[in-house]
Amino acid sequence: MSTVSVFISENIKELLQFLRSISFSKAIRVGIAVTLPVLIGLRFGYLEIGLALSFGAFWSSPSDVIGSFRHKKFGILMSATLIMIVSFIKGYLDVELWLLLPILGLITFAIALISVYGFRASLISFSGLMAFVLSFSLESELEIYQYALLLGAGGLWYLLLSKVWYRINPKAETEEFLSETYLLTAEFIETRGKLMDPNEDHEKLQSQLLKLQSDLTTNHETLREILILSRKASGWSNYQNRRLLIFAQLIEMLETAIANPVNYDRMDALFRAHPQYVKRFQDLIFEMSAQLRLMFEAGNDSRKLPKNATMNQCFEKVRHEVALLRETEYYEEYLMLQNLLGYQEKQSEKLKRIKWLLGDHELAETDLIDRKKARRFIVPQDYDPSLYFRSFSFKSAIFRHSVRLAVTVMIGYALGSIFAFQNPYSILLIIIVIMRPSYGLTRNRAKDRMIGTLIGGAIAFGVVFLIQDPYVYAIMGIISLVIAISLVQKNYKASATFITLSVVFIYAILIPDVSSLIKFRILDTLVGAGLSYAALLWLWPTWEFTDIKDSIIKSVNANKDFLNKITAYYQLKGHIPTSYNIARKQAFLETSNLSSAFQRMTQEPKSKQRNIDKIYELVVLNHDFLASMASLSTYIKHYDTTEASERFIAATEKIEYNLERVVQCLQNKTCDGMIISPENKRFFEASKIINLTSKDKEALRGFQEAHLVWEQLEWLYSTSGQMLKLTESMELN
Repeated sequence: MSTVSVFISENIKELLQFLRSISFSKAIRVGIAVTLPVLIGLRFGYLEIGLALSFGAFWSSPSDVIGSFRHKKFGILMSATLIMIVSFIKGYLDVELWLLLPILGLITFAIALISVYGFRASLISFSGLMAFVLSFSLESELEIYQYALLLGAGGLWYLLLSKVWYRINPKAETEEFLSETYLLTAEFIETRGKLMDPNEDHEKLQSQLLKLQSDLTTNHETLREILILSRKASGWSNYQNRRLLIFAQLIEMLETAIANPVNYDRMDALFRAHPQYVKRFQDLIFEMSAQLRLMFEAGNDSRKLPKNATMNQCFEKVRHEVALLRETEYYEEYLMLQNLLGYQEKQSEKLKRIKWLLGDHELAETDLIDRKKARRFIVPQDYDPSLYFRSFSFKSAIFRHSVRLAVTVMIGYALGSIFAFQNPYSILLIIIVIMRPSYGLTRNRAKDRMIGTLIGGAIAFGVVFLIQDPYVYAIMGIISLVIAISLVQKNYKASATFITLSVVFIYAILIPDVSSLIKFRILDTLVGAGLSYAALLWLWPTWEFTDIKDSIIKSVNANKDFLNKITAYYQLKGHIPTSYNIARKQAFLETSNLSSAFQRMTQEPKSKQRNIDKIYELVVLNHDFLASMASLSTYIKHYDTTEASERFIAATEKIEYNLERVVQCLQNKTCDGMIISPENKRFFEASKIINLTSKDKEALRGFQEAHLVWEQLEWLYSTSGQMLKLTESMELN
């Protein structure tokens, strides 16, 4: 009974969380924006006007995505403008099929290419394509210009509703993304803790870690935009200041979680011989992970925040166990564990700082973050009009996708017209919704769309067979639309099911032969999905192996720049410069982008997965390189270190030189004979020799610093050398 109760409780909790989510909130907003004009139009006898406003609102809604409201406003206005233009053009496209097809292809291409301006632009493009395609199905008694203007007015109506919604609850997006970041950080820390156990499946955990880091980096980028660019007319609020400071701590937690001692063989040997150390450290790490999850559940209620008592007890046990190693033959391992313990202490300080910020405490002037400096972390999108025309090249993935989409739309409409499909435009809509630039995403969406349509069609047929009430159809159609929109990002298969239900219920009010509608709906979906999949395989396909080289180069260069900033900071110390934090952000971002590129590659056909084992090894090495830099930077930032020696500077120069050779090898394949110099290897081994026999308490910190710094430098040099050897052996051109 208790198991059943727990199951029910967890599902109710998930349901309530879903109902409070911004995805569901947006779906409700779209539902109101679509239904209210129709209801008012019906009430006062202006149904045509109500429908036009509803369509304008619905087609403008895709660009209403997470981010600053200023960017949302820009996106919705641009969507409304594009919708007006394409609907006006479509109104005069009453021409023969042989002439309509090339015009259809040209307009589709022109709209699709707008995606070169970034993610939000791709949603504006999607709005324009959806409006253009669905205009083929609409016949209005209004004049063409009147109808187009009303569609634009519908976009403004949706913008007004969004503005009101935002004013009612301006904190919703910030709180949801912060909460999600708590959970992702907790899972990341927990996975790092599991990796300490030498008996765990390290390859599986490493893959999970790469995926989590990619998700976290994406969340961080979104939070930066929300917190740094979202500004009220009255200036920055205390709430925004606190959340920005919490966000800064979460970023630091990610870096600290990645940091680790690097002599894995010696550490694994110690952990196998003395498993109690694994247990103690894991208990501590898992407790910090659990505290982040409790902070997620607490929300804004400071009374529910977790206490520090359990975490402090875990620290006491770890300190006691580590201290026992000091008088043994494992003195070097003792230094490694002492450094690892230091990382966890810094991690706990960040946790306590977040809890303090979530409480009701006054912020000091020194706590506040310089907004001008913070804006440097946001990379502005280039909206230069010339970028659109510079993209006219088959080297551009967006250009190839736009051409592919245009040709597929032409083929789809020709098939729908020649073979007398009930609604040829339905095939076009499926193509536009399913087809994406990447193979894996298109394949998954095609599969999910077909399965969702079949399930939705079966359910709709059963409901319509049992119920013949247009009012019930209308209510169920609206409910299905809201659920479909709220699930688009979370579960596309379920979303496709509810989209089918919504379409069938709405059409059931107008068309008596519902079984025929369902049959053609399924047929349109199968044809559209099949064409999309075939086009991605045979029409100027974009395979990840052709572009992953650029992702590797960007990540290696970002790591090299971060190492350069760490070296500079070690020499100067003092206040951490903004350029250092920007370099760190870029290193994490590019490493995540490389991991994402590799994940996309694994979803492609086996014949297109060239050098996949070596690329995976390179991705892992690149991540290990970043982890080692995180260890070095965390130690340098949080401890009083000695002055950087000439040997330290010489060592980092050798590592940077290796990375330069990796990039050179990738760019022009001039890497023949690039081997690791024996002299350099001896240099690192000689520099690493430190006095591990002295037990002088005052010398301990110096030994710790020398041990950690030279361990990390030797590891960085070794890792960069392995990356160089791998790069030599790969064919990426």
